[in-house]
Amino acid sequence: MPLDGFAHIEVRPIAGALGAEIHGVDINNLTDEVFAEIKAAWHQHQVIFFRNQTLDDEQLKAFGQRFAPLFRHPNFVPQDDQPDIVRVYTGPDDVRIVGEDWHADTTCMPEPPSGAVLYAVETPPAGGDTLFASQYLAYETLSDGMKALLDGMQSFHSDIRVAGPRARERIGGRTSVTRGDDDWRPTEAMHPVVRTHPETGRKGLFVNRSYTQYFEGMTREESKPWLNFLEKHATRPEMTCRFRWEPGSVAVWDNRCVMHIAMHDYKGEWRKMHRVQMVGDKPVSVLHT
Repeated sequence: MPLDGFAHIEVRPIAGALGAEIHGVDINNLTDEVFAEIKAAWHQHQVIFFRNQTLDDEQLKAFGQRFAPLFRHPNFVPQDDQPDIVRVYTGPDDVRIVGEDWHADTTCMPEPPSGAVLYAVETPPAGGDTLFASQYLAYETLSDGMKALLDGMQSFHSDIRVAGPRARERIGGRTSVTRGDDDWRPTEAMHPVVRTHPETGRKGLFVNRSYTQYFEGMTREESKPWLNFLEKHATRPEMTCRFRWEPGSVAVWDNRCVMHIAMHDYKGEWRKMHRVQMVGDKPVSVLHT
């Protein structure tokens, strides 16, 4: 067996913090042994990437389901008969895009998704990269005093900034459709500021600009400088990796320990991505055996 511990796949890290490309794999023809190594690499590197894949809707869903049952997004409006697939499209005239702030996905849910699979259908000739940030590393590089302060704290998450009538102006001017109807009601949850990953046992920060509103027991005004500091710290360059998309590229990130952001530096071009998410569990600060 190779020194990296993988017998069936080639794993090439792309940054010191997180991220690895996996080669020698056809996603549509995975044995249980190969998938077990893919999942192990996912846990080790937090986000993994594949090149030169061809996935139709059913194949994309089948790959996502290898990790966990699929999660159906509460805010994106299905544009076809595939409600489990989010079409993340950016048109040439869009002034806003999906994922333009650092975030973890859908943390307003009581049980946020555990991860996502994103498949590139059409990409611009340049630009449109996605950056990922390790929230393990973000937590581990805090001072001991800050760790002691945050451990055990809770924060309130809501989708009020990214969906619903109040968000119409903020999310206007983009191709992908998010709910903004008057029947929409916010989805809200309280989560630990520092969560423990249910499979790896590692601790990571679990707050983000898109969903986290304030800390339990504090006002929004009191919480704001803390949240600003944590986001700035958690997205420092040394915490990140950057992925250059091509048609047929696939990314799988662990939403429990990774934040990400999409770059909108390709005005006048199309970028078409298909995404599925996988169900997760209730975040906890301490694992109970």
